Amino acid sequence: MSSIVVNNEENSRAERVYRKVKCRSTTLIIMNDISRKISLLRREYSSHPLSRRSVDSDPMIQFRHWFEEVMNADQPDPEAMTLSTATPEGRVSARIVLLKGFDSRGFSFFTNFESRKGKELSVNPQAALTFYWFTLNRQVRIEGEVEKVSEQEAIEYFKTRPRGSQIGAWASPQSAEIPNREILERLVAEHESKFGQYPIELPPHWGGFRVKPDCIEFWQGRESRLHDRIKYTRGADSWEISRLAP
Repeated sequence: MSSIVVNNEENSRAERVYRKVKCRSTTLIIMNDISRKISLLRREYSSHPLSRRSVDSDPMIQFRHWFEEVMNADQPDPEAMTLSTATPEGRVSARIVLLKGFDSRGFSFFTNFESRKGKELSVNPQAALTFYWFTLNRQVRIEGEVEKVSEQEAIEYFKTRPRGSQIGAWASPQSAEIPNREILERLVAEHESKFGQYPIELPPHWGGFRVKPDCIEFWQGRESRLHDRIKYTRGADSWEISRLAP
């Protein structure tokens, strides 16, 4: 009897090992197939040339021109941009946020100051922004120092947000771990009850940041991956314009 039990245990163990190896092999085959398909994805970029002669001497004016064009090009969410931040140790994180304004001072967005990006910007106020407008084969890359927008600017913007988004700014402990969605929905319900039909004020932990650019690159996709790249670098009194190799 004991030998039968031992044999059964060995067979069971062997079966588990076999299933695990088979599962890993199947996963590897699937991943290799997906990787092969990804490697074959490509399209040709056919666009008008971008040159130093064709751009404005001021990158903010050039950005305005491009933004006006992309708003008329059926590009979904043209204001969406990748915001990259880093810890003092150099660990980088990135996420999509929405541009909510730009002028000669820089590019503004709003968030919870206690979120991961808010905390990273408070200790390392440097950031990069990237816009990708695939309908026009264009990118804009921005790097610079970050500052908080004024409280009045934050208040004025907060007033324009839908009421549900205003309540969400109060209710959500952004970037903190929560056990389930029910917790979040309960917090929202509590704040809906708290505010009733009264106007909702700006939360003390919420506001805006402005990226003050010292470098802006305009990227235009071209044939055979020979893209046009025009870079603006802030000088003492003006912007220096150069061309980068693709």
